[in-house]
Amino acid sequence: MEFYKQRILPASRQMKDLEKAIASPYEYLILLDIHVAQLKYAVDMVRKADKKLLLHLDLIQGLQSDAYATEYLCQEYRPYGILSTKGNVIQRAKQKGVVAVQRMFLIDNSALEKSYKLLEKTQPDVIEVLPGGMPDVIRKVKENTQLPIVAGGFISTREDVERALGAGAEAVTTSNKQLWTKYEK
Repeated sequence: MEFYKQRILPASRQMKDLEKAIASPYEYLILLDIHVAQLKYAVDMVRKADKKLLLHLDLIQGLQSDAYATEYLCQEYRPYGILSTKGNVIQRAKQKGVVAVQRMFLIDNSALEKSYKLLEKTQPDVIEVLPGGMPDVIRKVKENTQLPIVAGGFISTREDVERALGAGAEAVTTSNKQLWTKYEK
């Protein structure tokens, strides 16, 4: 994946944060919370800046997170990638030629085992491990899946970023704008 050259993937929760991410030197951006009515404007802003957008489908308000919504987003907006916790979304994104990022919330060993089964079924391009501040778990997932990993959630310091990257994550997703600036080239 091209975005691995970028150690930080800025994740925006509000339009003003997206504007800051667009103004940054980062090429690959993640859009988290947004209302479906604002989506066209946001996607157009990112395109005009010649950047690439990954959309978190589960957090688009007013759009059901399912295979049909995935198909609609891929056809209508052509994002670089789609993030989701849902297997049918990941599978449809892959069918549409969009980078599919399977989010895994790892709260305990049972969640980890269920996630491994889901990964076998969905075959995502990338895994996002949450919370990302668990280097031992990142290592374990990397060893067991051999898939590229990004770490997200509870990444609040430069040390958190370095631990995640040191454990095998290719990049870190964060909405912490201070971390965005610390890793800008």
